Amino acid sequence: MDILEVNRIAIEEFRANGGACRGWLEGAPVVLVTMTGAKSGRELISPLVYSTDGDDVIVIASKGGAPNHPNWYHNLVANPTVTVEIGTDTWTADAELAEGDERTRLYDAQAAMMPQFKDYESSAAEAGRVIPVFRLVRS
Repeated sequence: MDILEVNRIAIEEFRANGGACRGWLEGAPVVLVTMTGAKSGRELISPLVYSTDGDDVIVIASKGGAPNHPNWYHNLVANPTVTVEIGTDTWTADAELAEGDERTRLYDAQAAMMPQFKDYESSAAEAGRVIPVFRLVRS
């Protein structure tokens, strides 16, 4: 099963179960981020794990520690206005790329809740990549 099919199933489960998913997202805090494709201009939806910082939603472009950024990273950079869904709540937000100490603080906070992010960070660093962190700020 390819990633598009995995995501399609996760999106359907999320919406049918008030934000709960099975499979690789079971038990994780999941947000659906609807964005505009950087190249295609199409509406795209990505199910992502998240943490919070105050009222903001934090998403990390880890791609499991891969040497390159996930496609959704490029979409948020090109088109930062997104729709956020958590549970049954939906709102518009602006994606802001965190940098420096702020990026490190937000990354470490999520990694404290989801330790696999420390492994992702190590793998990405071996490839020379710093994993981007986005703050989704309600507009």
